[in-house]
Amino acid sequence: MSKTSAGAQPARGRSAAAWRYRGAVFSRALAALLGGYLLAAAVATACAVHLPSLLGAARSEATVGGAMLAYLVYALAFMAAFACRSAWRAWAWILGAALLLGAGALLPRWL
Repeated sequence: MSKTSAGAQPARGRSAAAWRYRGAVFSRALAALLGGYLLAAAVATACAVHLPSLLGAARSEATVGGAMLAYLVYALAFMAAFACRSAWRAWAWILGAALLLGAGALLPRWL
């Protein structure tokens, strides 16, 4: 009879699964850190560009308000990266929102 039980996996299979799990956690951490930073920067930029025309606020107030909102968005993006079902979905949601807001902030310059 062998030393391993019938239900035990070989050491090689467990190691591959452990590295796959670590890679997924690392990818989520990158999505949270880098993607969250990009999303927060896009939110701050969009607020600084669009709030003066939408609310009639001063540019300085819109910039400070956008920066304060960016801290909240960064924290929410960080939590969302680990709440998603997969790392791919976390990247898609965070970078998709950052790209849309960034394009919206640059739209007045393009037109």
